[in-house]
Amino acid sequence: MSPTTTSSTMLDLAGLLDALPDLTPNDRELIEHAYIKAQVAHEGQVRKSGEPYFTHCVAVAAILVEMKLDAEAIAAALMHDVLEDTSVTKDELIAEFSPKIANLVDGVTKLKNLPINLEKNNTGKRPRDTNRELEYMRKMFLTMGDDVRVVLIKLADRLHNMRTLGYMREDKQQRIATETLEIFAPLANRLGIWQIKWELEDLSFRYTNPDAYRAIANNLDERRADREAYMSKHAEALRAELGKHGITHAAITWRPKHIYSIYKKMQRKNLPFDEIYDVRAMRVIVDTIPECYLTLGLVHQLWRPLHKEFDDYIASPKDNYYQSLHTAVIDNKGKTIEIQIRTWEMHEHAEYGVAAHWRYKEGSKGRDEKFENHIARLRKMMEFGSDITDDPAAYITSIKEDVFQKHIYVYTPKGDIVDLPAGATPIDFAYHIHTEIGERCRGAKVNGQLVSLNHQLKTGEQIEIITINRGGPSLDWLNPDLGYVNTHRARAKIRQYFRKLNRGNHITMGREVVERELRRMGVSDRMSFDDVAILFDYLKVDDFMAAVGAGDINAAQIAHKVLDDEREKERMNDINSVVRESRAVVEGSSEIRLNGSDMAGLLYNIASCCKPVPGDDIVGYITRGRGIAIHRRNCANILTNTDRERLIDVSWGDVQQESRYAVPIEIVAYDRFGLMKDITTVIADEKVSISKLSVQQRQEIATIHMQLDIRNNDQLRRILSKIGLIQSVSEARRCNTPV
Repeated sequence: MSPTTTSSTMLDLAGLLDALPDLTPNDRELIEHAYIKAQVAHEGQVRKSGEPYFTHCVAVAAILVEMKLDAEAIAAALMHDVLEDTSVTKDELIAEFSPKIANLVDGVTKLKNLPINLEKNNTGKRPRDTNRELEYMRKMFLTMGDDVRVVLIKLADRLHNMRTLGYMREDKQQRIATETLEIFAPLANRLGIWQIKWELEDLSFRYTNPDAYRAIANNLDERRADREAYMSKHAEALRAELGKHGITHAAITWRPKHIYSIYKKMQRKNLPFDEIYDVRAMRVIVDTIPECYLTLGLVHQLWRPLHKEFDDYIASPKDNYYQSLHTAVIDNKGKTIEIQIRTWEMHEHAEYGVAAHWRYKEGSKGRDEKFENHIARLRKMMEFGSDITDDPAAYITSIKEDVFQKHIYVYTPKGDIVDLPAGATPIDFAYHIHTEIGERCRGAKVNGQLVSLNHQLKTGEQIEIITINRGGPSLDWLNPDLGYVNTHRARAKIRQYFRKLNRGNHITMGREVVERELRRMGVSDRMSFDDVAILFDYLKVDDFMAAVGAGDINAAQIAHKVLDDEREKERMNDINSVVRESRAVVEGSSEIRLNGSDMAGLLYNIASCCKPVPGDDIVGYITRGRGIAIHRRNCANILTNTDRERLIDVSWGDVQQESRYAVPIEIVAYDRFGLMKDITTVIADEKVSISKLSVQQRQEIATIHMQLDIRNNDQLRRILSKIGLIQSVSEARRCNTPV
């Protein structure tokens, strides 16, 4: 499936049925009935594209056809929106179809879109509706245990919506694309449906970072012909070598790496596009596992292998049961190729993940234990956590870590396999085995060698936990800066342990932690326990110490609060210094306000780089010796400034009617007789002066730079809008470059 696929390629009823040649007469009748039911129900409804809404329903069903799902799933996909958007009821679906199909449709209906707020608060971070996000994720994972097809339909629904996202408003594009990248693409990955995962990532990336997307896409497109010729030559060489050794039914394909994965690797390794070697990727599909390993040997005979780039996912499958051999080789011209080798069955599972498992499960009398265990593990992860209500945001983060991120596989001394999130430590391992083992853990051996308790485990290692007879965890384990614990389960169990201790013990332990942290930071002589408690909004010191002793507040949090407080004191000292040195502001001026108070007597100036005017969103920057510089919040110098502690909140106060502000603008237009007269007339009508003017001409295009003395932002917007309507003007905008 290509990211450029649209509903224009959607199958009609005949196409749906033809794509499923193994359907029984009953199955054909079921799909036909669902098709007509949905078509009639959605009659008269249209999408943002102007197409009939029913085209979306058929497109979703077509995606499930590609996954080769059963007739029930396809029928439910055709009707997946009828309960939400039409007068059709669940009872009606039960009567006309079956309870199972009605439940599938109802399940998809209940999985509403997850609301993610993209607006930024004063900290520069997006606020999250964490409780709704948590509930949504719980619904998805718990639904899978009942019938995984509900989630597969939801993924197909999201995929088609992403393919047609260009018809939505820009703010909705951003919200939906971010949501898809954070939730749905990782979900598809966890379920092993790589085709959908890749496409969701690329489509999301197209809207969340369009410039980077276009740059990589253009690079790929520019080199397509050379890449095709190069890969074709190497494929033929490999095919000939395989034929010599009796592997005659191999399928060899090649493709460029997906755009988002190229971008992530460029970011992760800080490499330019030219140095991303696995842009050239080849896949070899053979009949048997022995042929996989024989092919690997022949590949390494043809071209020199990069040993650090070899992974055997056949012997050690990924947590979503993905299997393949991955290698990277260097040819005789020094170019690198990534090669994947797998069987046809592995390929089927790689492309469609749990969908393939579902087909096997439904098509056989027996149970698919791998499939069942995988779903059960995901459900267990979601059901775990009695402290969800205490910190839903942290729980959501942990679920994403535990469920969506990479996992490792380690062994107990008895040889049992333990599945843990990447980054897990011996303490995480101990708590995974049993809470009591975690609490009594005091050391660990990895492959027979003693390691520190913050050692990050790796796949294939054997772990032995050293315990004491009695005892409990250390509060230091909760300090994220020390790296002792990296899984939610272990953190929750440790906090639970300390909550059970009596209040007196909590207070004593808390005092020890706070005292130690203040000494370490060198502030114990000027900061009391009361001062620290107030930083955390505690009125009573003992209540604060009890929270520290219970593990609700850790040493790292204390250090960060104290450090922030020290920086704030330094900043206020700088402000006071500015006040003392003030000499340039008329007494009684209230043009700019600081924290609700006027800045009369303070030295400040309007930044020349962005020239803010009344109505602009502004921020103050405390300079050294030159007072406070007033910038627009979106000024490039502010956005790229790393000294965030010197920024202060300011706002416009009472601006005098006669006040004027110099603002540079740029006008681009096809040159013609009378152009300047029309532009200056608009400006004169607003009673605005032109303080500077320059014109550049290139061929028939005139670029006009002006500096206008205006009253406020509203007046500026009005002028630019009117100039933009003038005949032959193609652009009129505010600019930061002084005229």
